[in-house]
Amino acid sequence: MDPSSPRTANADPADPGAEEEPPLLVLASRSPGRARILTDAGIDFEAIVSDVDEDAAVAEAAERLGGSLDAPSMALLLARTKAESVAALEAADGAVVLGCDSVFELDGVSYGKPPAAEVAIERWKAMRGKTGVLHTGHWLVDNRSTEEDDGGTGATLGTVASASVSFDEVTDEEIEAYVATGEPLPCAGAFTIDGRGAAFITGIDGDPHTVVGLSVNTLRHLLVSAELSITDLWG
Repeated sequence: MDPSSPRTANADPADPGAEEEPPLLVLASRSPGRARILTDAGIDFEAIVSDVDEDAAVAEAAERLGGSLDAPSMALLLARTKAESVAALEAADGAVVLGCDSVFELDGVSYGKPPAAEVAIERWKAMRGKTGVLHTGHWLVDNRSTEEDDGGTGATLGTVASASVSFDEVTDEEIEAYVATGEPLPCAGAFTIDGRGAAFITGIDGDPHTVVGLSVNTLRHLLVSAELSITDLWG
């Protein structure tokens, strides 16, 4: 199993034969950054990746609404779609499912993951010396049974956390070298602050975890609607 997406055992150490209890939280994402945030916060979880077609989901929503989605709406839509897709799986029964998705906004234009290195390079040339906003949608589905004494609330709700990111005047050579590492290609906006990209960022206004892709503080507030505390997720 990938160590970045652990299924942590809660079996009684006094009884080696006891069955393992699955974590209460399921993360509907394969993002190593999000997994690392939860692990560092002492939260037990299991990662189950959704099979959502992001482009199709956005196109369908835009057609239904009769116009394009802004960046925060797109982030929340994708977070919800992923959370609900995973919550429908048998493997997520009895868990609280969290879906997340990030969209970067610069000069009023929304950016997801760059489809190719050439695109990432052009984006960085446009971003340098400027400030953009990284929007991360969070959607929580309480997939526990709502039968009496089982504790489930049936809650399904979400919100968007946003943070401003300011970029340094990066040179063409630095941009090309950074993109060549492959680090920015799986990231919304073609950058991350928890790796090599940190060298090119001059400031963040907001929760830094939001920029990585998951705000633990936002998760804490969403859990209240499921009648849970963040401490219930601690290992």
